[in-house]
Amino acid sequence: MKSPLLSLPGAVPAEGRDEGVAAHYGDLFREQRALADGTGFVDLSHRGVVTVTGDDRLSWLHLLLTQHVSDLAPHRATEALILSANGHIEHAMYLVDDGTTVWMHVEPDSQEALIAYLESMKFFYRVEVADRTGDTALVHLPAGSIAEAPDGATVRETPQGRDVFLPRAELEPFAAAHGPAAGILAYEALRVEGHRPRVGFETDHRTIPHELGWIGTAVHLQKGCYRGQETVARVHNLGKPPRRLVFLHLDGSEVHLPGHGTPVRLASDGEEGRQLGFVTTSVRHHELGPIALALVKRNVPVDAELLVGDTAAAQETVVEP
Repeated sequence: MKSPLLSLPGAVPAEGRDEGVAAHYGDLFREQRALADGTGFVDLSHRGVVTVTGDDRLSWLHLLLTQHVSDLAPHRATEALILSANGHIEHAMYLVDDGTTVWMHVEPDSQEALIAYLESMKFFYRVEVADRTGDTALVHLPAGSIAEAPDGATVRETPQGRDVFLPRAELEPFAAAHGPAAGILAYEALRVEGHRPRVGFETDHRTIPHELGWIGTAVHLQKGCYRGQETVARVHNLGKPPRRLVFLHLDGSEVHLPGHGTPVRLASDGEEGRQLGFVTTSVRHHELGPIALALVKRNVPVDAELLVGDTAAAQETVVEP
């Protein structure tokens, strides 16, 4: 989905997974500061939107998701995962129920695979699953924003702000009323600052929820069976995950940010040392400078100075070893 807001003055298109919306509108740090101050909005209209309706929607989703949603109260936001049989993360969903419909947004272009899985699990349950990406756009109002969501729009309110599901035809009028717009790079900078993982960035084909700190936020440990639960319970009760998410402060003298997959090593071992992990997301923050999230082996000392490619990095613990 290509956003009509790419026609706004200064808009520079995003690339890669976030293609379809603006990376920024000409001033990355100004846009970050606006979001941090609770003003403006972010165009997330490239993300997939899926709805589930029907009398059994919550009890049915409860059987499939890592989150406890059978008694989810109307308008209460939550997040959940779908795991493989081996406990590896396949989808992350950001949900809210409006009293008749569960609304969720997911990674761009992942909704078809998610819907295919959900459809395969319907059996005799009274539910209907729909891809609403074509007619519904997602926008984000930051925490502290006093902007009013349009009448009739579904709102998912979290500590980070409000995710607003609105008719795609209302996206341009919304932008005119709620600007200035901030690009996806500003949104990502605040995500990294908040240590919040993202599927496809902080995950690979073998990532389990414990590695990213999703236990307790997206994974409920006291609910019934779901696909992959055996791995979740075994690692929680008997062991430790093989890797852990860390937050990195990068040497600000470097011009280029390290890309996704850049090796992480001990600084004491130098650039030829053994690889202990890799960068998942790197950004430039308006206050912190260059920062990143990375996955490293669990036994990397928490106080070790690290080397990201050829860039020095200091780590902060996100997931305890």
